[in-house]
Amino acid sequence: MGLKVKLLEYTPNPEKLVASAAKLCYSAVGVEEIQENLEENKVVKFLDMLMSYGHESPIEHVSFTFGVEGVSRSLTHQLVRHRIGSYSQQSQRYVKLEQFEYIIPPEIEKNEEAKKVFVRSMEECQKSYNKLVEILKSKYVEDGMSKTNSEKKAIEDARYVFPNACETKVVFTMNARSLMNFFKHRCCNRAQWEIRELAYQMLMEVRKVAPVLFKYSGPNCTNAPCPEGKMSCGKIVEVREKYLSK
Repeated sequence: MGLKVKLLEYTPNPEKLVASAAKLCYSAVGVEEIQENLEENKVVKFLDMLMSYGHESPIEHVSFTFGVEGVSRSLTHQLVRHRIGSYSQQSQRYVKLEQFEYIIPPEIEKNEEAKKVFVRSMEECQKSYNKLVEILKSKYVEDGMSKTNSEKKAIEDARYVFPNACETKVVFTMNARSLMNFFKHRCCNRAQWEIRELAYQMLMEVRKVAPVLFKYSGPNCTNAPCPEGKMSCGKIVEVREKYLSK
């Protein structure tokens, strides 16, 4: 299963709303007038002003909700470190995985010997999971628990044998300011390959509905010198072409 990113919902008219909030900050108008005369050129003007001033709080008024599947638990462990976000992930506690899907890293995928070892390990994990569910479920039934409850309790502990490669699905919401920070860190070439691809696809999705707001979004080096020092990937020209030409 490949990575799939879908923008499920977002604040209507996100750029106009951000511009309205900014207008209130920088003019004497009241709330009844903040959205008056906000033509497209004025929206762009306000957004450019915000970026140049470093005034980012108005950007927080709009949010974006993504549905993602075909990613590993390794990725979601990294994703939830971005704390200004709301997350709902498929539960291994309530969902019995009769045959779990897994993500194969590209370097392993293209190495025949490594892939055999990897797939064999995944198959053993499934066998161990199935066996543990069987053993624990039988014990709980013997102790007088119903079959339904015994299976639920069994998979709670059996799931511990699943690897980080286990495929998962997640829905999450971030405001635009948090998203920009996410892109700075996770679009970087030094980010892990899987979450980097997720970040890139997310950025392409939000640019469809808020192109001005996310025009300059991307890794830290998109609009400034690379902050990684000696750890830099050394590909700043290629990175800028990738993110500023879209």
